[in-house]
Amino acid sequence: MTQLREHLAMEIQIPFDGFDLGGELNIPAGSKGVVLFAHGSGSSRHSPRNQFVARTLRQRGAGTLLFDLLTQDEEAEDRYTGHLRFDINLLAERLLGATKWFHQEEPESLIGYFGSSTGAAAALVAEAHSEVPIRAIVSRGGRPDLAGAALPRVRAATLLIVGGEDTAVIEMNKAAYTQMRCPKELRIIPGASHLFEEPGALEQVAEMAAEWFERHFRAESSQ
Repeated sequence: MTQLREHLAMEIQIPFDGFDLGGELNIPAGSKGVVLFAHGSGSSRHSPRNQFVARTLRQRGAGTLLFDLLTQDEEAEDRYTGHLRFDINLLAERLLGATKWFHQEEPESLIGYFGSSTGAAAALVAEAHSEVPIRAIVSRGGRPDLAGAALPRVRAATLLIVGGEDTAVIEMNKAAYTQMRCPKELRIIPGASHLFEEPGALEQVAEMAAEWFERHFRAESSQ
């Protein structure tokens, strides 16, 4: 794979033990860091919301890696049972596998995580166990509470974003926030629901995420 000097955009297959997971790697020229996306709750790498956020990150100079956390058979099973989307340890293992693969391909690149719904919990658990440094995490309408005992072990600067009308998830995020020891912020977008479908809401999420990764990638690369 080429170095991060030129624009790179390609479909990829991430190898695991006995299967591969498909993904999309897109790195703008000169990018210092790449954000791995962890979707959740029955979504996929084709989620229009995550794709929108990814485009905004790339416009601001960050690379993106969106990939499927489940195989096609697992996705078919999960559509009926719904249990795999809440298997945080499984999702975290998949994210760790993708992190290790990407780091081997691009060892000079900084890495961040963007997690939504249960994928946010997977991102936090993965970061707590990752041997590869993760520089920053952003959670969109996430369930960080499901990260449980991993929360105090998270090291990466973490931004939790929740819609102001998503009252139950706000309380879950506040509870998780108190357990975290890393640099952290909790931001609530007034008038926004869980999926940030209101006019301008998702744009706010994307801009907050872009600024967060830009700040922490820049801070790391300047050291």
